[in-house]
Amino acid sequence: MDATQGRFERIQVAPAYQLVAEAIEREVVSGRLLPGEPVGTEAELVRQFGVNRSTVREGIRALEEGGFIQRGPDRRLYACLPRYNRLSSRMSRALILHEVTFRELFSVALALEVASAEQAVAHITDEMLERLEENQGEIEAAAQAGDAARLSEADSTFHHLVAKASGNRVLLLSREPASLLFFPTTELICRRVPEGPPRLIVAHRHIIDALRARDLEQARLWMSRHLHDWERGFARAGRDLDEPVERVYARSLPPGIAV
Repeated sequence: MDATQGRFERIQVAPAYQLVAEAIEREVVSGRLLPGEPVGTEAELVRQFGVNRSTVREGIRALEEGGFIQRGPDRRLYACLPRYNRLSSRMSRALILHEVTFRELFSVALALEVASAEQAVAHITDEMLERLEENQGEIEAAAQAGDAARLSEADSTFHHLVAKASGNRVLLLSREPASLLFFPTTELICRRVPEGPPRLIVAHRHIIDALRARDLEQARLWMSRHLHDWERGFARAGRDLDEPVERVYARSLPPGIAV
């Protein structure tokens, strides 16, 4: 048998609408097409790309769903920057498809959350400290009510606020894909590990106090302790750090809730 047979796979040609969407997306991402600038009418795009109208419409639909273009009041198409949560959810789905484990998520979360706290020490504002205090009140109220879902949501908000307080938008955006999968597990831990909520409250209190005092070492120390508490709580809740994310969620979440 010829050794060269079966070496290569057939080339898969992308659908025309996908090529249209990718071409326009590249212009937005590269900055050559700025937010608010007109993309063109459907008829203009049909002429420029040399495809039929239905192909252009499918491409536009994909770009609208991704947040790269939007229709103005005049129904014309304009470029726009996708909101981080749209990009994050897309990346989060990719992480699930690649069967990443919670151990992998933990190692990334540990690095990024500690980095967020470190940079927040230098850049946090009085307004952001006030928002963190409000968040702390929400967490304490949720714990008092025994509402694990509400507590988990408030915990996710806390970490988002700390990252936002860092003043580093790259850091803020970088942490989102993994955090959308990582932090909702707080609900699982708080339901199954009784000391989970009080330890979370204490850790958040120390982090806020460290940020207020501009104390780099304490901010770093308590964020690290907080994340390692999650690691221990996850194991005590009966979950395996080395299982793929999707499998853990499928076994842990209430019926009817999908990742």
